[in-house]
Amino acid sequence: MPTTYDSKVLSEGIDKFSSCRILVVGDVIMDEFLWGRVERISPEAPVPVVQVEEESLVLGGAGNVVNNIISLGGQALLCGVTGNDAMGRELVHMLQEMNSPTHGLVVEDRRPTTIKTRVIAHSQQVVRVDREEREPVTEASIERIITTVEEQIDSIDAIVVSDYGKGVVAQGLMETIRLLTRGRQITLTVDPKVQNVALYKGVTLITPNHQEAELMSGIVINDEESLRRAGTRLLDELGCQMVLLTQGDRGMTLFEGNGRATQIPTVARKVFDVSGAGDTVTGTFTLALAAGLTPRQAAVLANLAAGIVVGEIGTATVAASRLKEVLIDTASGRK
Repeated sequence: MPTTYDSKVLSEGIDKFSSCRILVVGDVIMDEFLWGRVERISPEAPVPVVQVEEESLVLGGAGNVVNNIISLGGQALLCGVTGNDAMGRELVHMLQEMNSPTHGLVVEDRRPTTIKTRVIAHSQQVVRVDREEREPVTEASIERIITTVEEQIDSIDAIVVSDYGKGVVAQGLMETIRLLTRGRQITLTVDPKVQNVALYKGVTLITPNHQEAELMSGIVINDEESLRRAGTRLLDELGCQMVLLTQGDRGMTLFEGNGRATQIPTVARKVFDVSGAGDTVTGTFTLALAAGLTPRQAAVLANLAAGIVVGEIGTATVAASRLKEVLIDTASGRK
């Protein structure tokens, strides 16, 4: 069933974001963008030659979730692993510039900071280059992250686990986080990686995209009936309270443990780049729940926020004021 909402209630929920504190645990990534133009094809191979005109750095992965939460007015603390290198130090500096604590970051001397470099020309991504280490982080790093979670557990409203498959999210960490949140009014959200699906049992919410939901459930999603079966299977097999299944230009569907499935149509006017859109959905939804909104209200705000960022090129975030503007415009039927 589709959802309706009271824009005044949602706007008041956005106003409460500033009182919410979210702990984000996961794979920290630096997104590097090289912006330029193409005027010729290389004589060395049939590939375009990009004349770089500008470079930029943006927090990616779990860092992008933090960036989105802070942009929306919330408070966020990041727990993850960086390398002892220039990008790792730049990442710390960027968090400090956002007034976000950095004591949750662990530095591993023998591990490089994960970097995703995207080359953009004429509003199109030409190529992406990844520099990373996917092996599990050290047990010492996990213990330090767990210590931070333990120290913060009584002062946070929610935990987001941002799993990009780079070695931070593992069984021991997830078991400890579930144990620490048990019996507390703390939302535990996971932005999943397919190969780690067994680690997410008992969480509050998972936010798979269409392809991830197919692989995790073993069901090909090609109509409303198969969509419902996939969402229901994930709920049952993982024992989680909610599944928010994002479907690109078809919006998203929220599955709740009470059997309710709510379809939220997309509001995106133009889609230029989906980079980081999942982080926006996860961060916005979790922040909205922490602010006291219902799951369906939170899904509406997450959908609106995603519609904004996919209209931007590169990893983007949403300001609370912008989210309110789009909320009002959508409620009034303005385009």
